[in-house]
Amino acid sequence: MNAIVIRQAGGPEVLELQQCPRPEPGPGQVLLRVAAAGVNRPDVLMRQGKYAGANEVAGLVPGLEVAGHIEACGPNVTRWQPGDAVCALLGQGGYAEYAVVEAGHCLPIPAGLSLPEAASLPETAFTVWHNVFQRGGLLPGETLLVHGGSSGIGVLAVQLAYALGSRVATTAGSAEKCAAVARLGADIVVNYKEQDFEAVVAAAGGADVILDMIGGDYTPKNLRLLRDDGRLVFINAMQGAAAEFNALDVMRRRLTITGSTLRPRSAEFKAALAREVEQHIWPVVAAGRLRPVIERTFPLAEAAQAHRLMEGSSHIGKIVLLMQ
Repeated sequence: MNAIVIRQAGGPEVLELQQCPRPEPGPGQVLLRVAAAGVNRPDVLMRQGKYAGANEVAGLVPGLEVAGHIEACGPNVTRWQPGDAVCALLGQGGYAEYAVVEAGHCLPIPAGLSLPEAASLPETAFTVWHNVFQRGGLLPGETLLVHGGSSGIGVLAVQLAYALGSRVATTAGSAEKCAAVARLGADIVVNYKEQDFEAVVAAAGGADVILDMIGGDYTPKNLRLLRDDGRLVFINAMQGAAAEFNALDVMRRRLTITGSTLRPRSAEFKAALAREVEQHIWPVVAAGRLRPVIERTFPLAEAAQAHRLMEGSSHIGKIVLLMQ
């Protein structure tokens, strides 16, 4: 089969199209004939040798989310049959014509979506549900601040929070991106290159939950913006992991600082999360209240170009690789 293999840690040029053996499903697994694979920031970090649990990357096939048809089922698989159309979360291996996936990490294609659209959902849906709603505990009527609202994560977080009854504030880096996230349901949109997001969001009353992928000097600003009992949730720290903040203020206002990364979590945890995603997010998608936003698709052989687009951060929404 064709697959994109990381030659060694480095820039986009280390992604090579190679012929690889087709994998075989084991107990509780399915073999998926992949139609499309989402491109995510963790794929870039994996390629660079910086992603959690993936420091030795030579020979790895990146790709954390896919959609396609089940080719074969391993022993003990009961829900799925060959021919079923699914999308799925996986730890690696999505940039390939075939991928082995834990059966419990597969989800049916939401009604009305194409396979490329479905491939853009699992990584972001799992991440947003766990971090915003499970760890962050966002409730209807509360305010969510999403940094990077035009990213794949941001686009889904804005739409889902709005659909479930929360007020949404977000930051983005251009007038075009700001307009796009406003159309998706954001009530407060800050162009962080032209405005001080802390001043704008503070004037609007602050936030109950903040989803942050920036870190660095955003951290003390985020904490100042939180209302009493607010929750700051980290999913990345693109501007640095270290930060200073006032611990006494955290105590006085009962703030929660948390965060997570999906890749190291157990198969059982991800299967339970898949069930919650299907229960809570899939009906919103089926009702047309949350739609995938795809900036561009690339053929599999052009994975390096897809990574360059991702790293340039000019895109709005998701980038997707097509197997044919």
